[in-house]
Amino acid sequence: MADTTAPTPKPRKPRANSAKKTTAAKKKNTTAKVANNRAEAKAKFTAALDEAKAGAAALRAEATGRADQYREKAKGQSTELVADAKEYGAQAKDKAGELAVQGKSKASDALANLGKIVAENAAVVDEKMGEQYGDYARTASRSLQETAAKLDAKSVDEIGEDAREMVRKSPGLAIGIAAVAGFMLSRLFRGNSN
Repeated sequence: MADTTAPTPKPRKPRANSAKKTTAAKKKNTTAKVANNRAEAKAKFTAALDEAKAGAAALRAEATGRADQYREKAKGQSTELVADAKEYGAQAKDKAGELAVQGKSKASDALANLGKIVAENAAVVDEKMGEQYGDYARTASRSLQETAAKLDAKSVDEIGEDAREMVRKSPGLAIGIAAVAGFMLSRLFRGNSN
């Protein structure tokens, strides 16, 4: 007799093995892509870092070059300014020397003229006040003319040294003389402004 039963289908084996293989292959593929992406990112980052370092080095070199140029320019200008200042200082010293010589000459002339005036008027003083006062006038005249001659004979440097020596020996007298001279000059100039 014939078997009337239908053949039973063979149970299917699950495709777990092929699914595992596919998943494993995908994971392997993904891991390889990630590794490639990491390597590419690292390479790009390293290249960007190297480029930034090179740019910074170039900027540093350019800044150093410009700073050196400015330093040299400033050094040249400062050298010129110092030379100009020395030249102006020398000119001022020469001019001050000339003015001091002129002032000394004028002072000695003024003292000599004052001595002559006092000597010329000594006779009038004899007549009006007596011979004793006339002798004082003659002595003052001789002192003024001697002082004018001494002043004329000395150089400006010697006069300056004499003045410093006098101040060292008697500072109180020097201050008093300066005060009197200042007062006289202020009165003289105040009289001129009116």
